[in-house]
Amino acid sequence: MKALRGAMTALITPMKENGDVDYDGFRELIRFQLAEGIDGIVPIGTTGETPTLDESEEEALIKIAAREAGGKVPLIVGAGSNSTKHAVLYTKRAKDLGADAALVVTPYYNKPNDDGLIRHFEAVAACGLPVVVYNIAGRTGRNIPAGLMARLAEIPNIDAVKEASGDIGQMGDIIHAMAGKKSFPVLSGDDALTLPLIALGGAGVISVVSNLFPAKVKKMTSLALEGKFEEARALHYELLPFTKAAFIETNPVPIKRALAFAGLPAGPARLPLGVLAPENEKRLIAELRALGIQGRL
Repeated sequence: MKALRGAMTALITPMKENGDVDYDGFRELIRFQLAEGIDGIVPIGTTGETPTLDESEEEALIKIAAREAGGKVPLIVGAGSNSTKHAVLYTKRAKDLGADAALVVTPYYNKPNDDGLIRHFEAVAACGLPVVVYNIAGRTGRNIPAGLMARLAEIPNIDAVKEASGDIGQMGDIIHAMAGKKSFPVLSGDDALTLPLIALGGAGVISVVSNLFPAKVKKMTSLALEGKFEEARALHYELLPFTKAAFIETNPVPIKRALAFAGLPAGPARLPLGVLAPENEKRLIAELRALGIQGRL
């Protein structure tokens, strides 16, 4: 597997108007990402609406992603659950279907203590597939602080973290805690924090914005990783108004609307996610037009 470094896209799952998964559209989106030079593909994560996908849909999406992206860029498949048993099964499935790594979220709702969290990730890592820990306390109710993350990193096959705590200080603490130890890429889970995280020694981003702007996000990330911060900063600020608009409501509602406006496969989000409020859609479209996307209403 190529190193987990650079700009990777947390892919949406496009839907048809009747709510069925648009598999042809999903294939088209992956081809668009590869043509734009993205560094990695991350299907069936939060942005992919996994809480509303059934297992047959997830399996079909993984198979398409493996056929389209396998061997070209790292394929990191969402495999998390708040049930350790299910997380193990999903990680084994990802491995069997050709994933390069599994993205495993902190167990949500049941808020495990430290011992339970360590044992959960030990069980998942024992499947033999590289694991990217996904830390997003805003969705799970359980943060993984730097000291505990360093302990998780000692587990074989726990190889990286998608850090979406929103706490740049914590991200820096994780990087510092791992200095001189094994390579442990810290990837931003927040588009707006990609540049500052790389400045602290981070490895890149698992991006939502790159669903629509993969080349721009890739260029900004690459420039930062090369130490060309002035040029990277210009791209960061160019994208920032849209980045803010892309999270004006719950992800992936705004980014799916943005993709549809740009003429790419997206469709509606599944319930319980609803449609974008009119005033928020107006702001989103204004930012798209500022970036040269004329689209259609």
